[in-house]
Amino acid sequence: MIRAWTQLNETLCTVLMLAYLYQAVFTLVGLAAKQWEKRRAARARNEAPTRRYAAIICARNEENVIADLIANLRAQDYPRELLDIYVMADNCTDDTAGTARRAGAIVYERTDHELVGKGYALDALFKKIRLEHAETHYDAFLVFDADNLVDPQFVRAMDATFEQGYDVITSYRNSKNFGANWISAAYSIWFLREARFLNYPRMLLGTNCAISGTGFLVSSRVIEQNGGWPFHLLTEDIELTMACGTTGLRIG
Repeated sequence: MIRAWTQLNETLCTVLMLAYLYQAVFTLVGLAAKQWEKRRAARARNEAPTRRYAAIICARNEENVIADLIANLRAQDYPRELLDIYVMADNCTDDTAGTARRAGAIVYERTDHELVGKGYALDALFKKIRLEHAETHYDAFLVFDADNLVDPQFVRAMDATFEQGYDVITSYRNSKNFGANWISAAYSIWFLREARFLNYPRMLLGTNCAISGTGFLVSSRVIEQNGGWPFHLLTEDIELTMACGTTGLRIG
């Protein structure tokens, strides 16, 4: 019996190793493409931005952190007139809405104890923008969580990639408390690996990346085609990724 279990474990290990072996190829591609990335970034800095974006933040009881994110977005190396900031204060019992307004965002408030979750809040916010800001054309939307901090070059870098024709774009993200403990360090290393050695090589090889968590771009065309935001699972990022893969949308 012990020998049978040992053989089963060895078989499973072999199958899993073969299933994940492609990631070794991605790692090599990611390492070899570093110089190409530097040249692309240099070109992006030399091009004048023309596209207009809306930063989208859904927040529930985030008054302690949301002003920092809005300040980051207002300090982007991107023309301020081409970047609007929207906040949906979702089922809040604190002053998230007031804090966001004072920080300079366009704020809406939502109270719904049945349709609960980020997906429903995003859908409500997109519908508000479509109804009350129909005269403003946004090329794409940038989706954030309220506790994020954003690199000053974030929007410019996303704009440069969006120009290549992608419908959805993910980004590199990491933890603010990398060295706090082994759990935060492990998450941080995973985020680095996911961006640098999985998604980036996928893009170079012409396959779709995977949306993960926050800090991603969605073109306005995708929102219009879906009539809003139809992704309401707990893992709405994976749901979006699967929807893109099955409908031919490109994720960069």
